Amino acid sequence: MTDFAQSRRKMVDNQLRTNDVTDHRILDAMEWVPREKFVPVSKQPVAYIDEELPVNAAGTRFLMKPHIFGKLIQLAEIRENDVVLVIGTGSGYSAAVLSRLAASVVAVEEDADLSASASEMLVDLGIENAAVVEGKLVEGCASEGPYDAIVIDGAVEELPAGLLKQLKSDGRLVVIEGQGGAAAARIYQNSDGVAASRFGFNASTALLPGFEKAREFVF
Repeated sequence: MTDFAQSRRKMVDNQLRTNDVTDHRILDAMEWVPREKFVPVSKQPVAYIDEELPVNAAGTRFLMKPHIFGKLIQLAEIRENDVVLVIGTGSGYSAAVLSRLAASVVAVEEDADLSASASEMLVDLGIENAAVVEGKLVEGCASEGPYDAIVIDGAVEELPAGLLKQLKSDGRLVVIEGQGGAAAARIYQNSDGVAASRFGFNASTALLPGFEKAREFVF
């Protein structure tokens, strides 16, 4: 029988702390949230390895590696009174972790099965300040905004400008842009309607559906 509580502690100590995740609120949140409940039963014994894990039967949606996810949300500098939007929460793990850091969380998921299971898991864990909304990932959720922070739970090749417009003044958006060795986490900050970005750290993760770069025809 796997001791998941011990596995969570080891994840925090051996994967997060050693990769410069220093925010104690994030460390505490990721030690509290039972990551094993957000993956298929067959993957629960390996829920705490530092690898991407599939969350749907098709194997097309994933949880990020724990240390990459921890560093990404640390980059966002989320405060206790923030309203946060999560794009592509999948099975709901990111929403659950962020619910421990922010005042409220809106999580968008376009896969109907994942959206339903994510909502159910948040209820099962007694999380009352996070809600899952079924909708197109690329559209975000403007009706519940604007947001202090937006976390994109997966990689993008192209970031839709419409998501940046859902930030409050001085709001932050964190995302992993690109694929493979050229990919990197970046943070965008809104200042009077103008979003400037800066490099965060080198990282890669699975691409979210709908965020592929438009292919150009060559004649």
